[in-house]
Amino acid sequence: MALSVSSPSTNSSPIRKWKYEVFLSFRGEDTRFGFTDHLYNGLKNKGIVTFRDNEGLERGDVISKELFKAIEESLCAVVILSQNYASSTWCLKELEKILESKNRLGQQVLPIFYGVEPSDIKDQKGSFSEAFKIHEIRFKDDKQKVQNWRDALTQVADLAGLSSINCYETELIEKIAETVSAKLLPRLSFSFDGLIGIGSKVAEMKSLLEMGLEDDVCFVGIWGMGGVGKTTLASVVYEGIRNEFEISCFVANVREVSEKFGLAHLQRELLSPLKHTNFQIKNETEGRDKIRHFLSHMKVLIVLDDVSDKRQLQYLVGKQEWFGKGSRVIITTRDKHLLTPKRLFKNYDIEMLNSDQSLKLLCLNAFHEDQPEAGYLDFT
Repeated sequence: MALSVSSPSTNSSPIRKWKYEVFLSFRGEDTRFGFTDHLYNGLKNKGIVTFRDNEGLERGDVISKELFKAIEESLCAVVILSQNYASSTWCLKELEKILESKNRLGQQVLPIFYGVEPSDIKDQKGSFSEAFKIHEIRFKDDKQKVQNWRDALTQVADLAGLSSINCYETELIEKIAETVSAKLLPRLSFSFDGLIGIGSKVAEMKSLLEMGLEDDVCFVGIWGMGGVGKTTLASVVYEGIRNEFEISCFVANVREVSEKFGLAHLQRELLSPLKHTNFQIKNETEGRDKIRHFLSHMKVLIVLDDVSDKRQLQYLVGKQEWFGKGSRVIITTRDKHLLTPKRLFKNYDIEMLNSDQSLKLLCLNAFHEDQPEAGYLDFT
């Protein structure tokens, strides 16, 4: 199945065809027949088109052109960072290619810290340190190759990801599927088919965003209970307007990522669209200052999805003057009290589907039509 998505160009973007939605990068001896297999099937069962190297043939050091092509043809890469990931030159070359695709093609990258801490990877401690001792000896005549691998691990460890520590495997797989869907959703070229009631909501959101006012910086908050479609609405709006901005970034699962990895992790993700810039952010105060410094003269579009705490707003999108003229910030939250002061936020209260819309949604899922089949109306 080919997927049409917008490339990350700052102007009018060409449509790129993606063959896969997810590319799985993993160390075969660690996870192939366990976690990776379960994750692959979990994604497949949710209709997410996923590539994995089924053969597991890590023969020699040369990765096939077909594998590199699969990376380039994947909209999102899920990198399962396990204890022995860095011991494989195959995995390290894959990771280099994935990060190249992230910078060049706008590929989304989701690291999974499987039994390891991000700091172990970033600083190459423990098993990662041992792996690089071997690489340093083996490639003593090509020190730059080894340094590139170190840099790649540091970069991927700085991205917002998910951890297996203190988490059941089934729960982790479900979270990965949800996060992948959130990352994919804003990138896909949307048809509104099956998104009941979305058209009017998008129109209302665009009205609040006042896209014609180029001198203003506008913050819009989408508020509502869980499951009413806040993320979907934000994603559709994001996809529809992102090409009008110099930089765009959709930050998914702010609440969960902030709790697990801290605000500095999210700040690095927010700045990641600035290509060829590897931000070293030591703490959230430094991250806040860098966001303000680098984005204050740029027209940006930012979506913060599932905000749960005022500090997340203060350290990620702070004030209007942090961003250049014409910038737009969209926030989704279950807590309406976060969307203050009113002089800063325009609020959109998203409502549940009415009875007619609910019936149409049920029929589309049950009968693949927008009306119930004969004899089923009483049941619906």
